[in-house]
Amino acid sequence: MVSLFEHDELENRRSVAPLAVRMRPQTLEEFVGQGHFLGEGKLLRRLLLADRLGSVIFHGPPGTGKTTLAYILARSSRSVFRQISAVSDGVKQLREILTEADERLSADKQKTLLFIDEIHRFNKAQQDVLLPEVENGIVILVGATTENPYFTINNALLSRSRIFQFEVLTNDQVKELIRRAATDRERGLGKYKINLHESALDFLAEVSEGDARRAISALEIGVLSSNSEVIEFTRELACESVQKKMVLYDRDGDSHYDTISALIKSIRGSDPDAAIYWLAKMLVGGEDIRFLARRLVILASEDVGNAEPAALPLAVATAQACEIVGLPECQLNLAQAVIYLACAPKSNSATNAIYEAKEDVEASRVIPVPRHLRDANYKGSKAMGHVGYIYAHNSKDGIVNQEYLGVEKNYYRPTDRGFEIELAKRLEWIKQQLKTQ
Repeated sequence: MVSLFEHDELENRRSVAPLAVRMRPQTLEEFVGQGHFLGEGKLLRRLLLADRLGSVIFHGPPGTGKTTLAYILARSSRSVFRQISAVSDGVKQLREILTEADERLSADKQKTLLFIDEIHRFNKAQQDVLLPEVENGIVILVGATTENPYFTINNALLSRSRIFQFEVLTNDQVKELIRRAATDRERGLGKYKINLHESALDFLAEVSEGDARRAISALEIGVLSSNSEVIEFTRELACESVQKKMVLYDRDGDSHYDTISALIKSIRGSDPDAAIYWLAKMLVGGEDIRFLARRLVILASEDVGNAEPAALPLAVATAQACEIVGLPECQLNLAQAVIYLACAPKSNSATNAIYEAKEDVEASRVIPVPRHLRDANYKGSKAMGHVGYIYAHNSKDGIVNQEYLGVEKNYYRPTDRGFEIELAKRLEWIKQQLKTQ
């Protein structure tokens, strides 16, 4: 039972809380988004209906509802809610909550939902503290992280938890939440007369990058900074109310790896427009230009190869240009290279050849170097049997019929794209010449 004093204290806190906090959904019915696991008949909703909610990991970008859903899960599962942050709290606070949860369960059969924000910030030892209580059901763990849990959460903890991946909200979902905040009289801005222009809604939904918290905060700034009796919330007012758009990009996190993956796959897929977009995102996000240049040098051989032999020299020249010129001008060099590589004919024949040859070296008996190919530039080499090598340049066509490996292998298989068409013809011609010798 909440006392009158505690009730007044809660109301006071709510009255000064930011609009985005006040507008947090209180029930599953109010929650917007994440229908892929929270919609009717989906896993998380079924677990709640069956009262079988276990420990879960929420993974996704900011502003998508991870904290809010944790509150709702505690209420829906009739659990006491406890929250800590892995950024500011440590093992001491964690043990106190776990002890309290054990006592509460023993005395009143009351479950405890422990929400750990930024759980990936806990090291292995700190995460291990949770294992006994999670395993025995003393607490329902809800861990929230913006990082890939498979890289940052202990396997033991992962095996005892279900992972739910949050997606950024769609523009329509963000607009729904903005309208709700503008009209709600109890928690929102419904006491103000607001004429919310559709163009302003479109702008806030677009610039917020699917972060509902950011969009609602901009709405609050715009409304509270206006003195008019009827507030015309126009696109211009929305622009003035939002800070400079922040690109969701972390040079040390998932976004770094996901975006470079998208860039490489777009170039490999010969889509220069998509490739330029991902390059732009990384540049705006502050990516290291040396990292970008190195990746392009690798890609030039891995995915373009001999289908366009000029690709590698261009990529190397781009890397050198980035060192000489630096930002911001070297973005032009990077853009040129990305477009060229995306438009170039593609071949991974060289990549396949070296991987297959290495696999043979590592998995099979190593082929000895034929005697006639061994080093003969020392006294005594003839006595060792290092004789019989035929100097290819002495032949008319520069080709001689002699063994270079000793077994039949076919590692290099040129494609029928770009310059490799010519290389395939050359190899066929060499075979025909050798047959006549």
